[in-house]
Amino acid sequence: MIEFANPYYILLLFLIPLLILWYVIAGRKKEGTIQFSAAKLIGDNFKKRGKFRTILIQILFFIILSLTILGLTRPQLVDNLEETKIEVVDIVMVLDISSSMLAEDFKPNRLEAAKSTAKTFIENRQGDRIGLLVFAGETFIQCPLTIDTNVLIDLLDDVSVAEREYDGTAIGMAIANATNRLRSSDAKSKVMILLSDGSNNAGELYPLTAAEMANEFDIKIYTIGAGTNQSVTYVPNRGYIRNEVDEGTLKEVAQVTNGIYFRANNVNRLKSIYEEIDQLERSEIEVKTYTRYQDLYGWLLIPAAILGIFYEVLTRGILRRKM
Repeated sequence: MIEFANPYYILLLFLIPLLILWYVIAGRKKEGTIQFSAAKLIGDNFKKRGKFRTILIQILFFIILSLTILGLTRPQLVDNLEETKIEVVDIVMVLDISSSMLAEDFKPNRLEAAKSTAKTFIENRQGDRIGLLVFAGETFIQCPLTIDTNVLIDLLDDVSVAEREYDGTAIGMAIANATNRLRSSDAKSKVMILLSDGSNNAGELYPLTAAEMANEFDIKIYTIGAGTNQSVTYVPNRGYIRNEVDEGTLKEVAQVTNGIYFRANNVNRLKSIYEEIDQLERSEIEVKTYTRYQDLYGWLLIPAAILGIFYEVLTRGILRRKM
């Protein structure tokens, strides 16, 4: 972008048309002349060369004047440079894949609803490193921390309910494994989002003990209890399963790590929970703006000076014009 340090000099350009008008009306009559008794004594070629030289001198003069005025306005090339600093957040999403996640109180079922809302959350977290851990009776790293959201979403699409031999809900072990993924992170904020629809009934580690370990590494845990308040849910090919979200434990896990517990009893509520967590874990963006000015008047005044010298040589030397 080009700006002018002395823009008021531009007004002088409006004098140039007035000078041209003055020259046409009166200025030409004030120039030195040679009188001949008859115009036919002067050849046509001589007349044409004379008119050409006069026009050339006047055009050159007004070009020099225009360049000088534009140079006085001090045109500058302005370049705005922005320095952006974003504090990255490391997030591990911990997703329950026990058989109860096939319950259809969330459409089409709890697991697919959780995957769908998690995708939207991931897509909104550009620049952050996000990992995915799934758990049932055992825990599995589905995706390590990555900034490649496309790969993460593809791996999330592949998530399905655990086989019968791995069924159960090992919340404590899931927290411990997610902590292991985050503990060496140098990110300003380390977050775990744990979604479960059951209570801890597997694994060798109690959830609160694992939460205290996470807190030692400054890891904040947001817990989500998913499912309706129905006492029993029918799961296709698995029969009837009792709904037993251990809200007390999930609340304590969140409290120990300065996180928040959320309860989702429908898909819309689950969406709003992820949106709320998204806003809570937004890093501040520090933007510094630097403005660099590059003067351009030299590109106008130097040609004006060169043309001025040429003008003097032409008028005083070659054409021997008397001023």
